[in-house]
Amino acid sequence: MQALKLLQEDPLTQQIPVIALSANALPYDIEKGLSAGFFRYLTKPIRVPQFMSTLTDALEFGADRRRVLTGETQGKSAITPTENA
Repeated sequence: MQALKLLQEDPLTQQIPVIALSANALPYDIEKGLSAGFFRYLTKPIRVPQFMSTLTDALEFGADRRRVLTGETQGKSAITPTENA
């Protein structure tokens, strides 16, 4: 969570969607991670289809945020940070 906080505090990195991967899989842990600002919170063992889908969503979300920051309006996505795949 410390690395996430550092990324969120830096204007150059605060728009990067950060994915958590943890062995802590209790609902409380997942909610805590999402509330902290992780884009998604995945648990071990890694499920490859879910992981690949999450990476695709993060890339699309990041591209959408870049378009907003640069004033572009094309290619809007419905992907949200806390949507679970």
